[in-house]
Amino acid sequence: MSSAPSNETQAPVQNFIRSAVEADQRAGKWGGRIETRFPPEPNGYLHYGHAKSICLNFGLAEELGGACHLRFDDTNPTKEEQEYVDAIIESVRWLGYDWGEHLYYASDYFPRMVEFAEYLIKAGKAYVESLSAEEMRAYRGTLTEPGRNSPYRDRTIDENLDLFARMKAGEFPDGAHILRAKIDMASPNINLRDPAIYRIRHASHHRTGDQWCVYPMYTFAHPIEDAIENITHSLCTLEFEDQRPFYEWLLEQLAEGGFFERPLPQQIEFARLNLTYVVLSKRKLIELVEGGHTDGWDDPRMPTLIGARRRGFTAEGFRNFAERVGISKANSWIDMSVLEECMREHLNDTAERRVAVLDPVKLIVTNYPEGQSEDCNAPNHPLKPELGSRTMPFSRELWIEREDFMEEPVKGFRRLFPGNKVRLRYGYVVECTGCEKDAEGNITAVTCEYFPDSKSGTPGADNYKVKGNLHWVSVEHGVEAEVRLYDRLFAYPHPGQRREGDAEDLERNYLDDLNADSKRTIRACLEPSLGDTTAESRYQFERHGYFVADRFDHQVGSPVFNRTVTLKDSWKNSGS
Repeated sequence: MSSAPSNETQAPVQNFIRSAVEADQRAGKWGGRIETRFPPEPNGYLHYGHAKSICLNFGLAEELGGACHLRFDDTNPTKEEQEYVDAIIESVRWLGYDWGEHLYYASDYFPRMVEFAEYLIKAGKAYVESLSAEEMRAYRGTLTEPGRNSPYRDRTIDENLDLFARMKAGEFPDGAHILRAKIDMASPNINLRDPAIYRIRHASHHRTGDQWCVYPMYTFAHPIEDAIENITHSLCTLEFEDQRPFYEWLLEQLAEGGFFERPLPQQIEFARLNLTYVVLSKRKLIELVEGGHTDGWDDPRMPTLIGARRRGFTAEGFRNFAERVGISKANSWIDMSVLEECMREHLNDTAERRVAVLDPVKLIVTNYPEGQSEDCNAPNHPLKPELGSRTMPFSRELWIEREDFMEEPVKGFRRLFPGNKVRLRYGYVVECTGCEKDAEGNITAVTCEYFPDSKSGTPGADNYKVKGNLHWVSVEHGVEAEVRLYDRLFAYPHPGQRREGDAEDLERNYLDDLNADSKRTIRACLEPSLGDTTAESRYQFERHGYFVADRFDHQVGSPVFNRTVTLKDSWKNSGS
């Protein structure tokens, strides 16, 4: 598990939620206790937006001496699976957070939720509705027109209790009845117009099996879960702001019934993460996977946390990102480059350096003895001498990048061309003597001669002043590897939105904005020390970017590396 970075030497970043929570703590509300929760529905994999919520809920509780609960809102048996539960637990742990004893499931509270629903019926605050879904929509009204009372709204308490008992007993098919709260059909807040609180679902639940055939609605279950767990601050994204009046109404009714003590949990909303170049809609993420546009939920291009981990993104990078973008009450767009830069900063500090040649062409050092090799010393991290160094074998035949040679150089080209001298990094200075070609005129090898007294780190090496500095790998000792060059999944900042110049009647599909170059798979040559590295080891491949040994496909002796992010933001001036 990734360890959380220490906050002891950093002042916490202030925001309106932290200010409110700290004020409650100073005032002694809830006895000064702080308890938050992260309540995912186990109907999919966590994405980048969830990382922001995880960091907020767990981070705030951690910093203020409180606790954060991990709770699964498993109230919809038709879409939830144990696979998602396991993946969510793994992702939260990977981000560096621990819930201790506070792991909960909404399904554990089903008996109490039924008890509360029956209490509302007895108190005249709930009734069984028998209108069809279409009829209910017609009665509900609009944002500008009040709703109308259902003809079933005035059923007696005994009739409602009987019908609800028969619903629980499985006498009715799905959709025949629902249980509604009785509040105000004329309320300007459409969410208070007698919202549904229980529905019939003849479906097997991943934890309770076939024990239940009625299930609570999310908006009914969520505040109850908070109250049962003694949550102090229920932090939600802005789409739940209109639901807050029902959250408060429901808990007030149950407090009046003696079920909960005041002060009750307080819901506070914040802006969700809106990130360019990705989609975070569950529906669209499912389409990407099921439509074969990606290689699954853990595809490194997917904005899921399991995909991010496989790509080589770090938990520390996500935590730094959450701190950098902050918490706001207003929706805004965050550019993907901010997340990528947070990853670069962490990886630049922690990733050891290695050499990989991604588009190899052979360099023959014609005056170096055949069959001979020697070790060159290379630091593992240029800014951290305590990490030591490793050796790179130098031999007569080397791999270099194809782009590092030009037979007829353009102006300003400082790498290999006939007559030019360059330093082979950590090795010798060489002078290019020409190249070899096949019958079609393709360059098959570059030739050069080395200067024996120019080896890096030896006396006299500094006498050679050259402008080019190339990386290389020994042909004899290097390791062949599969390298996957990942880029952004979409080519445009806002997939599916109209762009300047589009015809007025054009309707864009977000799938039309997929980046055709988001994944390239190549065969590369790596320095030998990378041949026995373990899965999920991260490195900077000099000149190329940050790479990670694939979590699943990488094996000792058969390496597979994924590009996490380039050394610099290649999209900044792309015009996309």
